[in-house]
Amino acid sequence: MSGAARYDPGLLGLTAAELTVLNDDRVGRALEALFDPDRASLLTSVVLRAVAEYGIDTSQLHNDSTSISVHGAYPDAVGAARGGKPTPVITYGHSKDHRPDLKQLVWILTVAADGAVPIAYRLADGNTSDDPTHVPTWDGLVALLGRADFLYVADSKLCSRTAMDHTEGHGGRFVTVLPRSRTEDGAFRKHLQDHTPAWTEAARAPGKRLGEPEQVYSTTPAPAPSAEGYRITWVHSTAKAARDAATRAARTEAGIAAIEALQARLAGPRARFKTRVAIEEAATAALAEANAQRWVTFTITEELVKTYKQERAGRPGPATRYKQITTARFHIQADIDLARITYDAASDGCFPLITNDRDLSDAQILAAYRYQPNLERRHHLLKSVQDAAPVLLHNPARIEALFCCQFLALLVAALIEREVHAGMARADLHKIALYPEFRDCTAPSTERILEIFAPVTRHHLHRDDTLVQTFEPELTAQQLQVLELLGPRKTRRVSGRLRSLDLP
Repeated sequence: MSGAARYDPGLLGLTAAELTVLNDDRVGRALEALFDPDRASLLTSVVLRAVAEYGIDTSQLHNDSTSISVHGAYPDAVGAARGGKPTPVITYGHSKDHRPDLKQLVWILTVAADGAVPIAYRLADGNTSDDPTHVPTWDGLVALLGRADFLYVADSKLCSRTAMDHTEGHGGRFVTVLPRSRTEDGAFRKHLQDHTPAWTEAARAPGKRLGEPEQVYSTTPAPAPSAEGYRITWVHSTAKAARDAATRAARTEAGIAAIEALQARLAGPRARFKTRVAIEEAATAALAEANAQRWVTFTITEELVKTYKQERAGRPGPATRYKQITTARFHIQADIDLARITYDAASDGCFPLITNDRDLSDAQILAAYRYQPNLERRHHLLKSVQDAAPVLLHNPARIEALFCCQFLALLVAALIEREVHAGMARADLHKIALYPEFRDCTAPSTERILEIFAPVTRHHLHRDDTLVQTFEPELTAQQLQVLELLGPRKTRRVSGRLRSLDLP
């Protein structure tokens, strides 16, 4: 019996008898049946209908990827085609879940900056890197929406000449982060050593925790464009500046502690490091493990220690002869590179954004990029609330079809959130009592919205296998308020009872 047995069969469009045959094998066969047809056309139709029905603004889209861990060997998941359609390759790759011991797939998601509503997704091979994914993703979005003028926002993997020039050459717009490895980044940080840019406040937000100072974001244009000729805007964040300084201090302390621990081992009677080269290698490895090699160095000194030993064994006497033995004992001392710390401190809190849009203000560029964490939250919901990871299926075609269902579930969840938030705005409500003990919630999630309806039940009274009476649920004031916020288009109440919840 499946987990659906706890629900009223009518909610699933089934009879009580049909519900008993809804088992894992049938669901697996249904997933294979979903893989075989034209899922792309199905998803395109659903997404475009949602965009039109709910008036979703698609002028700004955000893209990011995450890894989906799987359990098992998956010897058949090598990308073999099924019905002329390729299946994903399940293999090892760069795990964003920090599980390099597990094989994986890569989930690539694009959302609109309007409620973080999912617009498109792809399930890629487990060893896919982010760099080459942006060109086909952007082309797919152009084909989906029928236009190329939307603002495409992604992380630093978008900052490649191929991806940026492709977007620019086809009439698109983008915003991304300039990687720290780029020459332009180092040039500006060097520029900050003897120049003070004209920073302009672009945004301000309250501290993340009670009592923390406000977060202030300031921007300034870079002195020169990127090597590709694109516009660079530098951003300074007071919160990031505090994090940068704290991280550097912590890593410096960890590096000093690592060198002191190594010195304690050298001072012991059985130190296994006998050469300067071995000590240098151990110290370098210790600093690298502490991520402190940039700010902590070390000095190794050598001390010659003389000891004496009898030339021959036996009890010593007046005529006993001794021989001198000279051994080298090494000492290591940590040093702090104050010049480099001062150099790095000058650019604490700074990061560069790059775009080809010449009309956006610096504040608008920053605002576009600051929406990116809303996409990351969709990844969190996928893996936690929807339990998409780890994947326990072993058929690649079924896995591909399952994530089609996961995308649709994510789309519905985002629309519910968006509608409730829009309802709160219409009612001029800044918070509703949605948390346990009726504590206030300022941004209701679908998880919490559905959770308050979990106790709702419908009871049937039977006598001799005949339905005598149906007892409809009586909704609480909290539940009725949420349904009202969803809007009259989605709900209809009669005599205080829920008669329909016609979500798309």
